[in-house]
Amino acid sequence: MDMLFVLIILVVIFALAFDFINGFHDTANAIATSVSTKALPPKVAIAMAATMNFVGALTFTGVAKSVSKDIVDPFQFNDEKIGLMIVLSALIAGIAWNLITWYYGIPSSSSHAIIGSIAGAAISAAGFGVLNYDGFVKIIQALIISPFVALAVGFIIMSIFAAIFKNFNKTKTNKGFRTFQIFTAALQSFSHGTNDAQKAMGIITLALIAGGYHATEGIPMWVRVAAALSMGIGTSVGGWKIIKTVGGKIMKLQPVNGAAADLSSAIIIFTFTALKLPVSTTHVISSAIMGVGSAKRVKGVKWGVARRIVMTWIITLPISAVIAAIVYQLLNLFL
Repeated sequence: MDMLFVLIILVVIFALAFDFINGFHDTANAIATSVSTKALPPKVAIAMAATMNFVGALTFTGVAKSVSKDIVDPFQFNDEKIGLMIVLSALIAGIAWNLITWYYGIPSSSSHAIIGSIAGAAISAAGFGVLNYDGFVKIIQALIISPFVALAVGFIIMSIFAAIFKNFNKTKTNKGFRTFQIFTAALQSFSHGTNDAQKAMGIITLALIAGGYHATEGIPMWVRVAAALSMGIGTSVGGWKIIKTVGGKIMKLQPVNGAAADLSSAIIIFTFTALKLPVSTTHVISSAIMGVGSAKRVKGVKWGVARRIVMTWIITLPISAVIAAIVYQLLNLFL
């Protein structure tokens, strides 16, 4: 069998595996608040999140196109094998890092992992000149800026909620927000699909172009459906370790806090999806919760846990890049 075709098959398998893992790794963030506040039973929350992720993943393709061309230009590779090995190495590294952080219950970023991995594998294969620096810097800026924006928006929305409902009956208010959280959790899951599932779509398309099997930046429909299904199935598996960290260890959540955090993060994710920029839904959701907690009481946020999460965010991109670079060199020895 032709080696290029084998590499394409491997890339598709690993990309869908990455999306599956992303489903139970990152989507846990989208339903963590609604599960923690008992707005939704866990099984119902997971089923809803899986459905909304699937729908969201099929709705947009702008982020996928950015991933497929803005980090590394797939049309520049004269040797198709090199391009495919870069993508395969990036996927193996991204999956490895996601599984490590999932095992320890740390809400790491799948976005940082895969973007760092693509850059690391590409540099390992062809040097620093291979990167599309304009596009790469634009993506990194979005990843850095989005958590700060989410923190601010979370603070503002929670402050507005606190001012409006200050004199309302607390029991009735919590009951109302618990119901409202069903909507915000669904919205958040949909927004997650519009951004996170796009990354696997972009990676598969990058591989198809690099291997000479696709000639445009457009995302094939079979790629969109396969990635959406993979993330939906992954979501249905759940990610309880991440849910416990995001839903309870950052701050003690009440329905009003959960609704404010969900609404804040969904707004941010939708905004960056409209800008065709990949963001870390993990970063955005966790930062929104921190912003909401700060509006309620700064000391109510467990900043030690928050610090551990932020440290993981910082190290994810360089570590995944190094892992991908090593994986590329190992694959190069055997393929």
